Amino acid sequence: MAVDVRLPTLLRASTEGASSVAADGATVGEVFGALTDRFPGLKGQLVDDQGGLHKFVNVYVNDDDIRYLSQLDTLVVDGDVISILPAVAGG
Repeated sequence: MAVDVRLPTLLRASTEGASSVAADGATVGEVFGALTDRFPGLKGQLVDDQGGLHKFVNVYVNDDDIRYLSQLDTLVVDGDVISILPAVAGG
């Protein structure tokens, strides 16, 4: 099952400039695993050393923030859209 992963400009250098890529997986974590296998430059930018969601990215599945769902265990189905956005801090 393929989902569409939309990438911010900051991560596109690791995906040969692609603004979105298709990836397979039943959960956000599996999709991220498929992405980092295909684009090793993304490793460490999506998940931290402990395997959790990197604190400097916000991830949405169909406009729902996965921090309020099951995080990396959030289920995805064919046709879903995962949007990755850089975290923004104000000051």
